[in-house]
Formats: sequence, structure tokens, C-alpha cells
Amino acid sequence: MSKGAALWPRRKRKKQNGQAEGPPNKTGTAQTETANTETAETGTAGAQAAEGPAKQEKPAKRRYGWVPSPAKPASETDAKQTAREAEPASKPPAAERAPDQPAARQPEPEAEAASEPQPAAVPEQPAKSRQAGDTGGQTRKSWVARLRDGLWRSSSKLGDGIGSIFTKRKLDAEALEELEDLLIASDLGVSTSAKLAGGLRKERFPKEAGPEEVRAALAEDIEEILKPVAQPLEIQPAAKPHIVLVVGVNGSGKTTTIGKLGKQYVDQGYKVQFAAGDTFRAAAVEQLQVWGERTGCPVTAKETGADAAGLAYDAVAKAQKDGANLLLIDTAGRLHNKSNLMAELQKVVRVIQKLAPDAPHDVLLVLDATTGQNALSQVETFKQLINVTGLTVTKLDGSARGGVLVPLADKYGLPVHAVGVGETADDLRPFSARAFARSLMGLDPER
Repeated sequence: MSKGAALWPRRKRKKQNGQAEGPPNKTGTAQTETANTETAETGTAGAQAAEGPAKQEKPAKRRYGWVPSPAKPASETDAKQTAREAEPASKPPAAERAPDQPAARQPEPEAEAASEPQPAAVPEQPAKSRQAGDTGGQTRKSWVARLRDGLWRSSSKLGDGIGSIFTKRKLDAEALEELEDLLIASDLGVSTSAKLAGGLRKERFPKEAGPEEVRAALAEDIEEILKPVAQPLEIQPAAKPHIVLVVGVNGSGKTTTIGKLGKQYVDQGYKVQFAAGDTFRAAAVEQLQVWGERTGCPVTAKETGADAAGLAYDAVAKAQKDGANLLLIDTAGRLHNKSNLMAELQKVVRVIQKLAPDAPHDVLLVLDATTGQNALSQVETFKQLINVTGLTVTKLDGSARGGVLVPLADKYGLPVHAVGVGETADDLRPFSARAFARSLMGLDPER
């Protein structure tokens, strides 16, 4: 017999003995546990009774939530009610609540400050805005101040260079040579720079000339060069209209200059009209029409590519019929084809003279100061194309080449009617020699 077969009757007998004994008595076990629990509770109650009334039973606690406190004894409530009635009438009574309700939670001060807007949070207007008037705009700077601010790039370049040359140094030949190089680099031209440097040799400076003395002396010499050309554009009352032909290369600011001049003369009481003679650029026609709407000046315009001379003829006829005082005629500026431009300008002049024999009364050349010495070549070119009678220099605030106006005046002697240092109409003003010379040297222009 195998070992497994021998063990099988023994396992069977153990299983039969277990069935005979039966399952465990659950009822008896439960009764025993109940008796033990009652005995423990009886012992605990006896211990609490032995401790006496000094320790009261704690209220039942919940696992979650808040349980209201039990009502207070009547005697304590009556005592507090009597105390509240005995308080002075001036003290406001506190809000009563039911004994079984919790006290209302008071909001925190931070929450009240966040929920209620504070008057201090309202932004206060700056002093300049209040002084400017009800419009709230900032106080407008004077023209001289705007000119000084517009020339700060040119003046800082010259001022820094003069300061580095003449700081604790004698005014000798070497220093004057360095000064001449600085003036040439600042677009004052070779001949003009040599003239200014030579003028300093005649000045009676102390043993060591400082930067302030040198700048003041240069400003006086530059002013002497610019004085003869500082002439505003004068309108002839007898000519109706006074016709101004505005010329210049594309991008120099011809159209914008026409709009700014028109606004200034309208403010003076003149009747002004525009003619969009740059018919090859649709943007120029639209820009001039916008300026006409802003200033209230009628604009004579035609479709893109129309004959510029025919448009100028119509503009002169309309201005004569309306009794206008001033007619500003825009022109094309395509210098890449000089022969065609010359023929077009000469044709415009011939057609205008059919209605006004002495027209144009002025030919205004608009120059961009950012072009530097190239402005001199533009004057040469347009003097060959047409009889230029005056200059307007724009964009002096956008370049460090503002000194180019000095060699223009020194070489050609053409009247400088106006200069521009900004985008608004008020930033184009008649030229002042003293204010320009002192601003260019970084000095106070009002002294």
C-alpha cells in the first residue's frame, strides 16, 4: 500500500469527527460579548458616580459638521438680559440672536476694503493737464523749445565733440584742425567748416578756451551766415491768387509741407486752395485731399496719370473764380528721369502763365535734412530745371545732419522760408537764424 493511500483514511476520520462536533455556537459567543459590555458600562457608570457632579457629561460629537451648543440655564439668560436693559440709551443695542443659533460671522476688514471702492483709487490728473484747460491736454511747448528739442541729435554730436577737443586744452592749430574735421563730419560742408574754424583764430580767448566759449563763438558766426536767408514766405495781396509751385524729390515732404503751410495761412485769414499736381502717385493725391479736409482748403484733383499741366490750368482758373488769396500746387519729383521732369515743369509754368502772366510768384524747393550733403546736389539739379526762389527744410528732428542748412545758406544764398521739426502743422515755422544757430550748438535759443 502506498503512503498516500495510508493517509487517506486518517484524513477522512478527522473530517468526520469535525462534522460530528458541529459549527461553533455563535449565539453563545454573542451573549458572552454582551455580558462583558454590560459589565464594562456598569463599571464606568460607577466610576462617574464616584467622581461626583464636578465633571459633567460632554455633548455628543459628530464626525462631520458643527453641533450647536446647548441652551444656557434660564437664570444666566435672565441676568444678562437685565444687564443689557440697565445699559445707557446712548449705546446702540447689540443685535440679539436666539440662544440656539451661532453668532453671525463678521466680515474681515480686508474683505470690506476690497468690496467697497475707495476714493483714493481714482487717478488724479497731472498738474500740466489741469493747467492746459478743460481739454485735459498737456501744455504746448513754444516753437523755440520745439526747435531746440528737434535739433538735439545734431547739437549733441557737435557738443560732445567740442567738449572732448577743448577740455583743458589751448586753442592751438591742432585743436582748430580737429574742430574743422568735426564740423565737416556734422554736414557743415568743407568750405563753411574752414570759414568757421578760421574765424575762431581771430577770437580773443583766454589761455585755455573752454567748450562753452567755443560753442558761443561758433553760434555767433553761424548766425551771421544765416541772417541774410531768414525770410518768411510773403503773400502778395495784389496777386489773386498768389501762386506757389512746390517742387522736390519724392519723399522729401512736399505734400505735407503744402498742407501745413495751408493751415497756417488759413489761420491768418487767407483763402487757400490746393492743386494735386503729382498725378503719377495716387497716394500723394489722397494725402493732399486729406489735408484739404483738415484745413478746409478746396483741392483740385484728377484721376491718376492725368496731365499735370492741364490740372494746374484748372486749379488757377478755379482759384481766380473763387477769389482765393493763395494757391499751392504740388508737382512730381522723379529725378531718375531728369529730362522728362524738366519738360513737365516747364510745361506747367507755360500753361499757368496763360491765366497769370507773372506766375508762379514763388517756386518753393522742399529739402529733406536727413539726406545730408545730398541736399546741395538737389538744389543744383532743381536750379537747372526751374527758377527756384526759396527753400523749406524738413525732418530736422529725425537726423543728426541739421547742420546741412548752414552750407546751403552759405553757398546758394536762397531764402529759407520755413523749417520743420515735427509732424504736426505747428512744427513747421518761419526760419529764425539766431534760434537755429544757438540750438545747433546746444545753447539756450532764447538768450
